[in-house]
Amino acid sequence: MTAERKILLRHADEPYYSPGISSYLAYGGYEGLKKALKRKPEDLRQEVLRSGLRGRGGAGFSCGLKWSLVERKSGKPIYLICNCDESEPGTFKDRQLAHKDPHQVIEGMMIAAYANDVVQAFIYIREEMPLGAKILQRAIEEARAMGFVGGDICHSGYSCDIVVHRGAGAYICGEETGLIESMEGKRPYPRIKPPYFPAVLGLYQCPTIVNNVETLCNIAHIVRMGGEAYAEIGRHGNTGTRIWCVSGKVRNPGYFELETLTMRELLYDLCGGPLPGRKLVGIIPGGASMKILKVDDNFRNRDGRAITFDDIIIDFDGIQAAGSMSGSAGMIVLDDSVNIVEALANIIAFFAHETCGQCTPCREGSYWARKILARMCSGGAREEDVALLYDLAGNIGGRTVCPMGYSITWPVQSYIGKFRDQFEANAKSNTCGVESFAERLIEK
Repeated sequence: MTAERKILLRHADEPYYSPGISSYLAYGGYEGLKKALKRKPEDLRQEVLRSGLRGRGGAGFSCGLKWSLVERKSGKPIYLICNCDESEPGTFKDRQLAHKDPHQVIEGMMIAAYANDVVQAFIYIREEMPLGAKILQRAIEEARAMGFVGGDICHSGYSCDIVVHRGAGAYICGEETGLIESMEGKRPYPRIKPPYFPAVLGLYQCPTIVNNVETLCNIAHIVRMGGEAYAEIGRHGNTGTRIWCVSGKVRNPGYFELETLTMRELLYDLCGGPLPGRKLVGIIPGGASMKILKVDDNFRNRDGRAITFDDIIIDFDGIQAAGSMSGSAGMIVLDDSVNIVEALANIIAFFAHETCGQCTPCREGSYWARKILARMCSGGAREEDVALLYDLAGNIGGRTVCPMGYSITWPVQSYIGKFRDQFEANAKSNTCGVESFAERLIEK
C-alpha cells in the first residue's frame, strides 16, 4: 500500500500533540536552532544550498540560491518575511502547519534569520486565517519567554524578533513584492523587477528574504540531518518531501506529505479514486492558475519518454514535463460530472475579481474574459467566442508587471486546448443555461 513519508507533518495530526511549546519540545523542538547557533551563518547557507531545497510557494526557485543573492554589504538591515498568505485556490497546506505545528514554523524562521544576519522577521498572514494568526502569535510569545525568539537567543548573542502582520486578503499579496507593498501600508501593486528584487530592494528598500511557510519548516530538518542527507530524500532536483493538497472529485480529499509518487499512487491509492460511477477527466495540478492536464492525453517524463497520465511523477520536474506546473501543490480533480466551461468561468471570475488593476492587460483582459465566459454559461454564446477567448488570453500573460497575467492565460488556453469540443458545442448550442458564479459577478 502506498504510504506518505511524513517529516513536516510527523506530529501535526497526532491526537495528543498540541500547538503549544511543551509538545514541540517533547519531540526535540528547537534542537535544530540550538545546533545552528553554534555554526557560522555562511556554513548554514551552504548547508541549505547542498540540500537542494526548492521554494514550496509556487515558483520552485532554489532556496539556497535565493539566500545567496541577498545584498549583505549595503549597510542596511536585512529582513525575513514568512509568506503565509496562501491565496491560491485549491491550496490549504500552509494553514495546517501554522495551525497544528506553529513552533516548527518559528524554529525554521529563526534558523533562516540567523543564517542570513536578519535583524527583524515577519509573518505575513491573510485575514481569512484569524485562528492561524492567533496561534502563531501565542507560539511566538511562548518561544520568546523561553529564549528562542527576541534578545540574546539561547545565550548566543544573536537577537531577532518576529512580528505577525495580518493582510487584508488580496490574492496578489501572494506575490512577494505585492506582499511587501502591503506590509508598507500601500496598495499591493507588484513592483517592477529589476530593479526591485527583494534581495536588494525589499521591505523599506532594504534587502529582504521572502520564503513560504513550508519552505521555512524544512530548514530545521535540514540543519538536524544535514544538507546531503536531506538531498537523498526524493529525487535529483526535487529533494525532500512536499505537502500536496487534493480537493475535488475524489473519495478521500485531503493533504498528503509525499516523497516521490506517481499520479495513480496519489489519486487512487491515497485518495481512493473517483467517486462511485464517475470517471476522472482532468486535474489542475498546482492551484487554479495552473494549466489543466487531461487524463486521456499522452505525456512525457523529464527524460522525454512517453508515459500515461497514471505514470506522471508528482514533483516539480514531473509535472512540468507533463505540460503544467506544480505551483502551490493544490491539486483540483475534475470528473465527467463537471461542466468544463462552467469550471473555467468560475476560475476566471476569481482572477478577474482579484486582479490588482495595476496593469491594463490583466485588468481589462480578465474582465473581458469573464464576460465572454458568463455569456457562454447563460445561453448567450456566439460561435466566434471560443477563438476570441483563446486569442484574448494570449495577449495577457507576459505583458504584465507580475506573473498574475498568466493566471488568466494558462487556464483559458489549456482548457480550450484540451476540451475545445466542449467549448465549441457550447457556443453553437447555447444550451448551458446555468447561472454561473462568473455571471453573478458581472454587472447587469
